[in-house]
Amino acid sequence: MTSNDPSFPSPSSLPDRPQAAEGYAGDVSPELAWQWVQSGRAVLVDVRTDAERDWVGFVPGAVAVPWKHWPGMVANAQFDAAIQSAVPPDGLAVLLCRSGVRSVAAARRATELGLTAYNILEGFEGDADENAHRNRKGGWRFRGLPWRQG
Repeated sequence: MTSNDPSFPSPSSLPDRPQAAEGYAGDVSPELAWQWVQSGRAVLVDVRTDAERDWVGFVPGAVAVPWKHWPGMVANAQFDAAIQSAVPPDGLAVLLCRSGVRSVAAARRATELGLTAYNILEGFEGDADENAHRNRKGGWRFRGLPWRQG
């Protein structure tokens, strides 16, 4: 896949500013989220399960606050306290999950708690392609942003 391939998502295909959303501050591209984190403007909160971070990879420096626990994907009863502890009351949170779905629910809950929370579009792994493989159609890793495995 090359940048001339129409299925290759270019950075310009994502918004360069926050996009309006219902129930939370908005949606941001992985690149914009990373800029905010690097500048100290936002806290990166990874809402994936511990298993996902252990097996798939993680962003160094991100605060791990699972939205749900594996196995069984049971709601994290400690989510509220953990995110309130991770993000200063006047700070911004940028929330990351696998593909940008759980992080929307988590951003809505964080907003209900009084935080300014944004969802990171595409998540860590992006959407699945026609063969059900991730990391080929967007996502934090696909876009070359910092991450580690193991």
